[in-house]
Amino acid sequence: MRAFLIRSAFTGLGLWIATLIVPGVDFDFGDLTSWWEKLGVVLLVAILFGLINGIIKPIVQVLAIPLYVVTLGLIHIVINALMLRITSWCTDNVFPVGLQVDDIFWSGVFGAIVISIVGWLTALLMKDRLENMYR
Repeated sequence: MRAFLIRSAFTGLGLWIATLIVPGVDFDFGDLTSWWEKLGVVLLVAILFGLINGIIKPIVQVLAIPLYVVTLGLIHIVINALMLRITSWCTDNVFPVGLQVDDIFWSGVFGAIVISIVGWLTALLMKDRLENMYR
């Protein structure tokens, strides 16, 4: 559980960095003004993004196996952008605050690249060890 929360925090950092770098990817905080409330929104969106990546993404990846072969794996970036867009759709329709992604191309693709780079750096910092999984 601790590893999931730490990864979610790093995913939130990746989402926040993506909103700073990529035009078209923004957080909608609504009427929230407190820094802590905004941090809570970022963490909740990161947890939702992690759940979507854990549940929907494997199904999409299995269905897209022929596209992985044809595109030599570049479809993975588009699938990541799709997961980002699904997260945006979920937060738009369920919560009054959340993530805003204008479109899958190019905002979603560039945002997915930024989040993937932060995720890669997270994987370098946090090695999957047995003791991390059960604490």
